[in-house]
Amino acid sequence: MADLRVLSTSEWAGAVADELAARLAARVAGRLVLPTGDTPAPLYAEIVARANGGSLSLAETELILLDEYVGLEPGDPARCDAQLRAELVDRLPTPRPRFRAIPVDTLTPEVAAAAHDATAAAGIDIALVGLGRNGHVGFNEPGSTADSPTRVVELTDESIAAAVGYGAHGRPTHGITLGLSRLLQASEIWLLVTGAHKAEVLRTALEGPETPVCPASYLRRHPRLVVWADELAAL
Repeated sequence: MADLRVLSTSEWAGAVADELAARLAARVAGRLVLPTGDTPAPLYAEIVARANGGSLSLAETELILLDEYVGLEPGDPARCDAQLRAELVDRLPTPRPRFRAIPVDTLTPEVAAAAHDATAAAGIDIALVGLGRNGHVGFNEPGSTADSPTRVVELTDESIAAAVGYGAHGRPTHGITLGLSRLLQASEIWLLVTGAHKAEVLRTALEGPETPVCPASYLRRHPRLVVWADELAAL
């Protein structure tokens, strides 16, 4: 059963940062999978503020990107690696953590997916993931199952629209994602969910049947799933 933690919207980012800081201090969070998007942005701002204030350090961590668009040029504002660098990595004090982006610029998509899966296979202490309105996790779009591997995927209209919304210089149709099978091997999974627009899909993910219609439903298989929801998402 998921460990559901419901917080006020104003307290949400601080509470997640508190728990992450405790894990870092205990040296049990050396390798983190991180997502991009609107949901984790306030968490990253909180982490940056604490790191620059000296109360938290990611210097000895390895940050592994959850997913990436295929076909966007390096530095494109919609690129997941560009977003994570701008919101977190490049704002941290030195020494900075090692950042493991998906090598889409130097390898074919299929080879890049395999290489990134090998990176994640070395171990994930905490996989932080968001929840899409259609139940996707990363680019594990509807149709994905618990045994879906790290792979190249065809994006849904929702994921394409997200890229456009972030100012993509193009319209990507494919992406690479760590598969649910790899994420379920993490020591812990933290599902980050905020906003009333996520309330219905969160209920489906936590209370409905396990189904490829809502890939997030498979996260309930993990013995250490923590759901960090704000009060709006938990309605």
